[in-house]
Amino acid sequence: MEVEIATIGGYEEVGRQMTAVRAGEDVVIFDMGLNLSKVLIHDNVETERMHSLDLIDMGAIPDDRVMSDLEGDVKAIVPTHGHLDHIGAISKLAHRYNAPVVASPFTIELVKQQIEGEQKFGVENDLVKMEAGEKMSIGDTGNVELEFVNVTHSIIDAINPVLHTPEGAVVYGLDKRMDHTPVIGDPIDMERFREIGREGEGVLCYIEDCTNANKKGRTPSENVAREHLRDVMHSIEDYDGGIVATTFSSHIARVSSLVEFAKDIGRQPVLLGRSMEKYSGTAERLNFVDFPEDLGMFGHRKSVDRTFKRIMNEGKENYLPIVTGHQGEPRAMLTRMGRGDTPYELDDGDKVIFSARVIPEPTNEGQRYQSEKLLGMQGARIYDDIHVSGHLRQEGHYEMLDALQPQHVIPAHQDMKGYSSYVDLAESEGYKLGRDLHVTRNGNMIQLVE
Repeated sequence: MEVEIATIGGYEEVGRQMTAVRAGEDVVIFDMGLNLSKVLIHDNVETERMHSLDLIDMGAIPDDRVMSDLEGDVKAIVPTHGHLDHIGAISKLAHRYNAPVVASPFTIELVKQQIEGEQKFGVENDLVKMEAGEKMSIGDTGNVELEFVNVTHSIIDAINPVLHTPEGAVVYGLDKRMDHTPVIGDPIDMERFREIGREGEGVLCYIEDCTNANKKGRTPSENVAREHLRDVMHSIEDYDGGIVATTFSSHIARVSSLVEFAKDIGRQPVLLGRSMEKYSGTAERLNFVDFPEDLGMFGHRKSVDRTFKRIMNEGKENYLPIVTGHQGEPRAMLTRMGRGDTPYELDDGDKVIFSARVIPEPTNEGQRYQSEKLLGMQGARIYDDIHVSGHLRQEGHYEMLDALQPQHVIPAHQDMKGYSSYVDLAESEGYKLGRDLHVTRNGNMIQLVE
C-alpha cells in the first residue's frame, strides 16, 4: 500500500497546522489551524466574514490547494485538540471535503462553536466524537484504522491520533508534554505509545512537534505551575488592594487553580472576557471541571463593564478578576484595563499575575511588552512567568523516539531555524537528514511507501 504525507501548514511557522496522510486510496487530514499572528497584525480583520482564498493569501490559514495533487478521498478531518492553531480553519476549509470531523468531546464542542460563528460558509460536515483509547475504521477496505492516544497539553482532552496501515503506523505527535500528574484528566498514555512501537510493522512515521526541542531536560508537570501559583497568591494574601490574574482562556486546569486559590485567600473569582467565558463555560457544561456555583463568567463587553463597576463599588480587595489578555491582545480585557478603558481602576501597588508565557513570535512579544508598560504606568506590579509549557523538551523527545522506534521522522510546528535542535537530537539517535529524517516546507509531499 502506498503511503504519502502532504505537509500543508505548520511546517514553516508555529500555527495554521494541517497535514494529510494518504494510505492507498484513503486520506486523513490532521488539524486545520489558524495562524493567529497573521490575524493580529490586522487589528480590524473579521475572519468570520472573509473568504478562504483571502485568508490563504494573507497566510492566516493553510493553503490546502495542494490537496488536489493527492490521490484518494478524504475520509476524516482529525483535530488533535481545541487550540485555534489546530481548529481555527475548520470553519473555512472543511466544507471542501466530504468527510466527518472526528475529535475528542471537548474539541468537537469547540469545533461546533467555531462553525456556528462562521458567516461565510455553510459547513455541514458531520461531527463525530471519539474518546482517547478508541479506534475507528477508515475507508472501505478495513486495512486502515484511526486510533486516539491520550496525551497531556495546556488544554484538556488532547489526543495524538495514530493511523494504522498495513505498512506500519503513522503517529501524529502534535502537541503534548509528558505529564504524569496532571491537574485535570488522565496522564499521558506512554504505555500505549510503547505498545504501538512494538506492534505489527511498527511505526512507519512519527510527525513531531518541535516547539521546545532547543530546551534541555524535561517539561515540568502542570502541578509545578499550580504550586508556583499557589505560592504567589498566598504571598499576597494580605494585600488590601486590587489583584488581577490572566492566563490562556483555554487552559482550564490553570483557570481552575486560579479560581480555587482566589477562594483560599478570601477573594471572589470572576471570569471576564469572551474566550474566558467560552472555554470555561464549555468545560463546565461537559463536566470536565466543577466550578463553584457562585463563579461569574461574563463575555459581553457591557456585562464585563458592569462587573468591573460592581467590583469597584464593593471593593477591589474582595475580588480576583481572571481576565483575557496575557499576550497583550489589543481588544482583550487586560489590555483595555492597561489603557484605562474599563471602570476598573488600577492603583499603585496593585498586582497583575501573568500565569502564561509570551508565545515566542514578534507580534505577540511586541503586544505583551506594550501591555506590561501600560500596566506599569498605572502603578501595577507584574508577576510573570508563572507557567509550564505544554510542549516536550529534549528528554521528552528522546523518550518518544525510544518508545516508538519510528522508521521515518518529520519535524513540525516550527520554522526552519527552529528545526535545527531537533535535527541534531534525531541524528544523535541514528536518523539521517534526507534519508529517514525529513525537514520539509508547507505544500510538500513526502512519499514513504511507493
